[in-house]
Amino acid sequence: MTIPVNAEEKEESSVDVKEIVLGHMSDAYEWHITTWGGHHISIPLPVIVKSHEGGWHVFSSSRFHESENHHYMGFYVDSKRQGKIYEEGYDDRPWDFSITKDVVQIWINVLILLLIFIPCARWYKRHRIEDGAPKGMVGMMEVLVMSINDDVIKASIGEKHYRKYSPYLLTVFFFLLVTNLMGLIPIFPGGANVTGNITITFILALLTFLITNIFGNREYWKEIFWPDVPVWMKCPVPLMPVIELFGIFTKPFALMVRLFANMLGGHAVILSLTAVIFITFEINAIVGTSLSLVSVLMMIFMNALELLVAFIQAYVFTMLSAVFIGMAHPEHEH
Repeated sequence: MTIPVNAEEKEESSVDVKEIVLGHMSDAYEWHITTWGGHHISIPLPVIVKSHEGGWHVFSSSRFHESENHHYMGFYVDSKRQGKIYEEGYDDRPWDFSITKDVVQIWINVLILLLIFIPCARWYKRHRIEDGAPKGMVGMMEVLVMSINDDVIKASIGEKHYRKYSPYLLTVFFFLLVTNLMGLIPIFPGGANVTGNITITFILALLTFLITNIFGNREYWKEIFWPDVPVWMKCPVPLMPVIELFGIFTKPFALMVRLFANMLGGHAVILSLTAVIFITFEINAIVGTSLSLVSVLMMIFMNALELLVAFIQAYVFTMLSAVFIGMAHPEHEH
């Protein structure tokens, strides 16, 4: 006997794939842990906003759940506008310096880096070169640092200039590596899709852009504004200078989009495969069981692939940054 299910009940029981995917990948004012018995278990985070009238307000994000309309002190989180805080009576956003999930994840990642590299620095401080090569974690970090420094940074920038850029590039590499790996952990203190946030990749690309162009030598700017091409290509119509000048901005843009798109796409695929399990079980238990097995196998494969992508994206971002910095230090050819 078939029990009829009305459209309203069916709609309530259906899995919202869009909410699952976007909810896990987007930034938030609280850190959602799990849902138990219909109740959301989350870690509230500090909200720091300045109202349009000029006053500063600091409160916990849990305050939004205390009222029926989820408003507090005239502020509310608008789910239709990327889940950002807005003020009642105003269409533009207030000044928002809240400690969001991505910010907390960055702090956790920085703490992990400190816990890794401070013991390494202490080991080198207590030992001399004659004592032999380090072992364990210190030895593994030495191999990784030397590999990136010698094979990527030094090879791309050159023997003469690479030393002053190595601290920045090594910091970027290990920050991205730890951040990408932490994003693959599905539970707290991981899971935040930091490098899938275009704001974060924009700041990293901007740093490379500033370092490349501020410290570029005279030959670098000469090749941009007066490149070694036939005169008719740069005067009276500055065709090549305009193309070269445009290239200054396309390089960091490519850095920003490449990292953002790859990490965002990987997380979206994994979360979509997870949602397939729940969707198919709502259709039929037999279909759900068979397709769930396929989804689990695909999830295992995608997670293994994302481990590789986490390293590759950190490596590629560092390598391209080193290449762009190296291009800003061309040697004059006589």
